[in-house]
Amino acid sequence: MKIAILTSGGDSSGMNPAIKKFVEVCYEKEYEPYFVYNGLEGLIDGKIKKAEYKDVAGIIYRGGTIIRSSRSKRWFEKKYRKIAFENLKKHKIDLLIILGGDGSFRALNVFYNEFKIPFMGIPASIDNDLPMNEYMIGVDTALNVIRSAVDDIRDTASSFSRAFVIETMGRECGYLALTSAVANGVEMCLIPEVEFNLENLKKRYLKEIEKGRNYFIAIVAEGLKISQKIKEWFESEIGFESRITILGHIQRGGSPTVIERLRAAEFIEFALDNFEKNPNKIVTYYKDNFVLRDLEEIVNSKYALDEKMLNLAKPLMGLERS
Repeated sequence: MKIAILTSGGDSSGMNPAIKKFVEVCYEKEYEPYFVYNGLEGLIDGKIKKAEYKDVAGIIYRGGTIIRSSRSKRWFEKKYRKIAFENLKKHKIDLLIILGGDGSFRALNVFYNEFKIPFMGIPASIDNDLPMNEYMIGVDTALNVIRSAVDDIRDTASSFSRAFVIETMGRECGYLALTSAVANGVEMCLIPEVEFNLENLKKRYLKEIEKGRNYFIAIVAEGLKISQKIKEWFESEIGFESRITILGHIQRGGSPTVIERLRAAEFIEFALDNFEKNPNKIVTYYKDNFVLRDLEEIVNSKYALDEKMLNLAKPLMGLERS
């Protein structure tokens, strides 16, 4: 049996450990592993090659993906999807494993409905925005990159008595900002999913300044597009000199954490253990267990942030806890 793996959409740390485990488990189970290079673009271009042990030697500590990724405009045209299907047929691929996020699985859904290529999907994105799933490969490393940055920025914020606005990635999802704000003990957290109240925050901050607070750390999700506005608000309303730090793509990089490496291996093993009896599924991680979900169920559901975490962060948004 020939099994191909590709990484699609935004890269995330943990993809390489998953790729390494994929090759090892395939040979252990006497499957033939194949790489699709350059994501969906590579599928169209026929960049499919048999994988060997030497291809994955020494990659477990590296961020990113050795088989590379892409976002493909051509994929939106059926003629190119048909070419991708023909390329898989030419190599006699029996199963396609895709590591990606919401956009990748939507692309996969179209592809499967047209050509019925057997697949298994594994969530991989720092956005952590897949419905009915609590963990995507790349999330823990991204959170630790943010933690390190916040710790470093806090040093200079306290030294100069400044307010720092730190912008995190996540597109329209505030997961990274929300989790990082709670984990790092910051003073403000603003995310797209929740209405915030700057007037309430102002009242609180002014009282805290009277009691000795001399710096502020605010984490703002990129989807709001208000980092500059919040910087100016700190200066005009709170009276603190302010700076913006946009963390950007460093959140996608870095050596995968221990949790990331373990979880990536578990995702791959679960997929390869189950695809023969339960093909064409997305492997999700939910309530500390791996759960197989239908692709249609995933793409037609809406992601929601954890209510307990939201409640913890409400004071950082100028809101009262429930």
